Amino acid sequence: MQQPGCIYLVGAGPGNPELLTIKAARLLDRADVIVYDRLVSEEILDLANPFAERIYVGKSTGSHSLKQSEINSLLVHLAQSHRHIVRLKGGDPYIFGRGGEEAEWLSLHNVPFEVIPGITAAAGCMAQLNLPLTHRGLATGVRFVTGHMQADAEPQHDWRSLADPDTTLAIYMGVKTMPIIAGKLMEHGLAVNTPVMIIENGSTPDQRHFRTTLGNVCADLDRLDFDPPCIIVIGRVISLADRLSLPVGDLLPDGTLDPAATSRIQNDGLRYVRSA
Repeated sequence: MQQPGCIYLVGAGPGNPELLTIKAARLLDRADVIVYDRLVSEEILDLANPFAERIYVGKSTGSHSLKQSEINSLLVHLAQSHRHIVRLKGGDPYIFGRGGEEAEWLSLHNVPFEVIPGITAAAGCMAQLNLPLTHRGLATGVRFVTGHMQADAEPQHDWRSLADPDTTLAIYMGVKTMPIIAGKLMEHGLAVNTPVMIIENGSTPDQRHFRTTLGNVCADLDRLDFDPPCIIVIGRVISLADRLSLPVGDLLPDGTLDPAATSRIQNDGLRYVRSA
């Protein structure tokens, strides 16, 4: 009896193909079949074996090409006829990527698998802005928080624990539920002027970002028409944008900030990332 092929649960990172791991790129090049999600960019797929079969299983709010149970069954089925199956996910497969659910199913059915981590959206997108997630004196920890619950239920979290000014909160899939999230955090003591960064299409040429506050984030999301995929980062580390996240050419030769740049930062927080 033929041994089943191996399923590689591969993290594609936040979108920029240069942020793939070497191992992820190597597995894409040798894949027989690639099962990929909506957030995997065409630029990353272009790195794959051109002869590999490609199967799209992407999900968006209210629209699933396949249910999760169907994806699980598909992976087991593919393992019977292919040797190298890449299950390609945006970000990291084990951070809000349902990689754990797929790994459980594969283990139950005795299908060999391996997990290849990817750069998760919060780390990749903040780094693109030169911003840290933790910083001495500003944040002693970071928490990854989902804004999306099953069956569109209201997010249920330990809000008192999350409303910690010493912690950076990275909210995934939170555009639609941010009124609830922001309201609960302020209700449990997080200051209304806590800095917030909204990042859309992080690390890609289409990235845009906006700095705001916890009290204004919902109005700004609506006013500026931000759409998923977005990562919303809440915490004092965002204040470092004044020094670290500057457009090219805004520093004068003596190292001080150009006054015109200061005005733009204060009055025009909407920014587009320049490619290196």
